[in-house]
Amino acid sequence: MATTAPTLSSLSRSSLPRLALHPPMAAASYSSSGSGARAYCSGDALSLQVQEPSDASLSSLEIIGARRAILSRFESLRRPYKPFPLIGWNCHVETIFAAFFRSQPAVPLRRECLRTRDDGAVALDWVVGDDRQLPPDSPVLILLPGLTGGSDDTYVRHMLVRARSKGWRVVVFNSRGCAKSPVTTPQFYSASFTEDLCQVVSHVSTRYPKSKIYAVGWSLGANILVRYLGQESQNCPLSGAVSLCNPFNLVIADEDFHKGFNNVYDKALARALREIFKKHALLFEGLGGEYNILMAANARSVREFDEGLTRVSFGFKSVDDYYFNSSSSSSIGCVCTPLLCIQAANDPIAPSRGIPREEIKENPNCLLIVTPQGGHLGWVAGDETPFGAPWTDHVVMEFLEYVNEENVQKAEAGQFDQLDASQQSPSSVSIRVQ
Repeated sequence: MATTAPTLSSLSRSSLPRLALHPPMAAASYSSSGSGARAYCSGDALSLQVQEPSDASLSSLEIIGARRAILSRFESLRRPYKPFPLIGWNCHVETIFAAFFRSQPAVPLRRECLRTRDDGAVALDWVVGDDRQLPPDSPVLILLPGLTGGSDDTYVRHMLVRARSKGWRVVVFNSRGCAKSPVTTPQFYSASFTEDLCQVVSHVSTRYPKSKIYAVGWSLGANILVRYLGQESQNCPLSGAVSLCNPFNLVIADEDFHKGFNNVYDKALARALREIFKKHALLFEGLGGEYNILMAANARSVREFDEGLTRVSFGFKSVDDYYFNSSSSSSIGCVCTPLLCIQAANDPIAPSRGIPREEIKENPNCLLIVTPQGGHLGWVAGDETPFGAPWTDHVVMEFLEYVNEENVQKAEAGQFDQLDASQQSPSSVSIRVQ
């Protein structure tokens, strides 16, 4: 069963044990003296016409990459990163608060089931009405949730709503078995498996041939996305991408996943994997070889699940072999698509020490932002705290719009050059010789 390394997690309200955390009764707001920062439960859309941020606004962030100069254009980075009081001061509190109490925007979705080459299936969730309301050349954004995640996850919904408000067409790619996606073969997905994403991108590109295609991935989805970018390299059909909470180095992530409070996440994700597996257990009956179906069905950790099913499904000799060869850190050097990576320095599931900083620095197509806080899929900071969209959504959308505008200008310049060349070329003359 292919689902993934223990560090790639999409935490949900149902996957974590209930803790003693209670949101305030009224919408909260606060201001940060000196910076003019103010947080409130629902924020207005931000304009892209901004003044260059001061050094102080970026000083709280670790930024690596040749394209860091473009950040001066981002409204979202005009002010220093300020985590919401109390919630943002502890990585576990922030991670769990975001999983339980972040609001879930109501969005009507239409499901399309896509058959894969091996007779499997994935589910694509599109916003109802977009096929009629948006121009055929509107940019398309593919969203890849984390481990066991899908279109119902709050961080996915908020990103969907923000992109849609900017006129983008959005589709959520639900992996096999996730978000009630059908499972028709004895194989799920994994940190190493990019074939389904290849087919999804090809399908979307064929459906909207006039559009630029982009992608955003979180956690496991980010690892798969970056591996795909490196695999496709110069031939990648995506015009831009964003990676969030990517564990990058799964060996390091696995080491940290079994320490201290992280065991809570491990058990929660193992439970979510077991639930998905049991819904489709009959597909796996009688599998021989190295499969250990009993271990997978009763797994108490993600590592046990991967040992019993995932690593065998995808041909790895051991769990450690699976984690080592599925790490997206080794793919960064081959990425030729504009890529923004956003990580949190205190992420308990995607450790900061696993970030391939040198590889990102050496690749002119990559840009890295590391926030001092944020937890895993948390980032309870910014104008919409504490219950609204994560701080990253503004940054992600501004990056995508910048790259899209850059791509549109390049395309227009190319068309102009072709037209200019055709006008300057000498017209052919036919001379008849008697």
